[in-house]
Amino acid sequence: MKIVEETLPNEDVNPDRRQVLRAFASFAVLAVPFSCAGWPAPPSAGGPDVQPLVAQVRRLADALSFLGEPLADLAPLRAVDESSDRAAVVSTIEQWLAPRCLIDVRINPEARVSVARGAAPARLVEQGWRAFLVKVRNEAGVTGPFTIESPQARPVYRPATGNSIAPLTVRPADVVDRWLALQMFDEKPMEPALSGLALEYRIVLLYSRDGGQREAQLGATIGSGSEDIGFRNRTAVLFDVEPSHDVRLRVRDERGRAAMASFVVEDRLGRVYPARAKRLAPDFFFQKQVYREDGETLRLPAGDYTFTCGRGPEYVAERRAVRVPATDVEFQLRRWIDPAADGWYSGDHHVHAAGCSHYESPTEGVRPEDMMRHVLGEALSVGAVLNWGPGYYHQRQFFEGKANPLSTPASLLRYDLEVSGFPSSHCGHLVLLRLRDQDYPDARQIEDWPSWDLPILRWARAQDAVAGFAHSGLGLQVKTRELPNYDVPPFDGIGANEYIVDVAHDAVDFISTEDTPFRHELNIWYHTLNCGFRTRVGGETDFPCMTDERVGAGRSYVHVAGGLSYDGWCEGLRNGRSYVSDGAGHLMDFTAGDVAVGEGKSELALNGPARVSLAARVACLLPERAPGEAPDPDRRPFWTPEHARVAGTREVLVEAVVNGRPVASSRVLADGTVRGVTVDVPIERSSWVALRIPGSAHTNPIFVLVSGRPIRASRRSAEWCLACVDRCWPQKAPQIRRRERDAAQRAYDRARERYRAIAAESNAD
Repeated sequence: MKIVEETLPNEDVNPDRRQVLRAFASFAVLAVPFSCAGWPAPPSAGGPDVQPLVAQVRRLADALSFLGEPLADLAPLRAVDESSDRAAVVSTIEQWLAPRCLIDVRINPEARVSVARGAAPARLVEQGWRAFLVKVRNEAGVTGPFTIESPQARPVYRPATGNSIAPLTVRPADVVDRWLALQMFDEKPMEPALSGLALEYRIVLLYSRDGGQREAQLGATIGSGSEDIGFRNRTAVLFDVEPSHDVRLRVRDERGRAAMASFVVEDRLGRVYPARAKRLAPDFFFQKQVYREDGETLRLPAGDYTFTCGRGPEYVAERRAVRVPATDVEFQLRRWIDPAADGWYSGDHHVHAAGCSHYESPTEGVRPEDMMRHVLGEALSVGAVLNWGPGYYHQRQFFEGKANPLSTPASLLRYDLEVSGFPSSHCGHLVLLRLRDQDYPDARQIEDWPSWDLPILRWARAQDAVAGFAHSGLGLQVKTRELPNYDVPPFDGIGANEYIVDVAHDAVDFISTEDTPFRHELNIWYHTLNCGFRTRVGGETDFPCMTDERVGAGRSYVHVAGGLSYDGWCEGLRNGRSYVSDGAGHLMDFTAGDVAVGEGKSELALNGPARVSLAARVACLLPERAPGEAPDPDRRPFWTPEHARVAGTREVLVEAVVNGRPVASSRVLADGTVRGVTVDVPIERSSWVALRIPGSAHTNPIFVLVSGRPIRASRRSAEWCLACVDRCWPQKAPQIRRRERDAAQRAYDRARERYRAIAAESNAD
């Protein structure tokens, strides 16, 4: 097309001559000899629409990083943003990606597909997966399904817009020893179909059964009948398949006992092993790490690797260079803190084994054996696996009303329930722990359950279950970053929304924290505590739905006297004998005066105003230098001690909170050492008190009662709660069944009455 542009620069060219020149230009382009490396650039390659190409390449880079085979140098991608030369942008991208392209595909203007060998080294690994790029020159602008196939691999059928992709025809002369497996990677951030761009790139994943040299015929198709003539829709590729070796892992904990640990294994190019694309449970494709117990193996090709071995946030991760083949590789785990040694047992009360799209079959999910491996590998004392909507009917078989037999004395696994995907879900998802019976009365299926939350909470309470709200901040987002604040949230989500009503009926044991921004979670809790309610907080992950990094990213540390038990842990959560943490900050043994958090009624009685001493054993671990700019509280990780770092130091703030407001603080060196911290605070009237490492750890409250009066700390908090009930009702009422709406209306009205009474009894702010 350059000929056309150079030959027809002016409008004064004779129209008839212009037609002749256009025809000649088109003939000249089509007459360029066919070459594997030198196909003519498509007409739009240097044209105005390079932005979609750059966007597609960015998604490609994200996908390769996700697959554990990242592009080594992203400088060319950054360079194209600074270039105004369209042709240079396309050339830069082509040159940059060429070494990763196994095959080049041309779809000619008649939608015929030809395939040529690309520049990528044809190296595979025995019993492992590799990701390669496919360069597609789409001169026909096709927007349908696209796949790579081979007679050496079993044909892959993938539904696309209602149709299956036709498998490559296998001729009688073809070698059909199917030593190869292949699959197009077209999940997010990639797309399943071609975009129609003149140039784009796809990802194909290849797996080898064997080692040594193997040849495969690789072809491309956009549907039946799209093959070019003369065998040009195939190319032969001779692969060198590196042999793999079993590496035995020896893992010992801090006491010399055999242990489970997490392993991230990367080669010099940053590729992750085992290949993520085709992991099967108990290894999850959406995680970088796998979990292995002492004596278990990883199979790796020969080469140099970096092993990162860890066991949750209470341990110090170890990085080590390993050359394969190797025999045993030994790791000695090292703790920086051990709360369980002092009776503070960590638990994640919100883990899923099914339902989330991360699982290969969301309606079935994975088995207890798979989930237990993750609980052990992150050194959790308690892992509560919650059955919920999509996997409810399959996973309910694992509910036993007690700890699973796979549990150990130090790590308990138990199946309970999240009311999510049920008719009441719009009001807020509920976490139900320590259930004795998982079947709601007269409910034969999910659709029979109530369409609002209070009846379910009362049913749970009747069987002595411990109940609270999940991912609390959803629906409670406000723009201000103040805490506490008085902006009324929309109440349009699935977090602690109807909590504002249910707490007024004394029906909620806890709300969950750590998987949504902390100021949204804590604000509603602070206001209801100011009204005299005594809901506690727990820490959760909602793995792998809200976050798929690991279980135990959010934790409750519960003190259980006499040793760990699931009943004791849940009771400690209900009574607030606990603190929440991301695992990097700790607030153990919190006391106000001579009262310990969660013991008795957590009440300290004063005859009149006085100064009260708040104390705890505090520890935090931060790197010596901050990783960069301060974390955004609205982005993950939502809870991290970096929120509390004193700028320019390795210290964090420990704040004393009275009625939701910090009134005093102490600076603590975050080097992992446990230190005693004491802060004196003035108490003028009945109040609740707590300690926090802002955005990293928070104790449950101790209730200080002055002259026996109830806590009525803030009239403005009570008025805020009343306004929230009024905002919540129109959001939830339309989805509450008509036959249940009158009872719900009465419950909302009762909550309004209670908040009005509390406001009348409360102190002015």
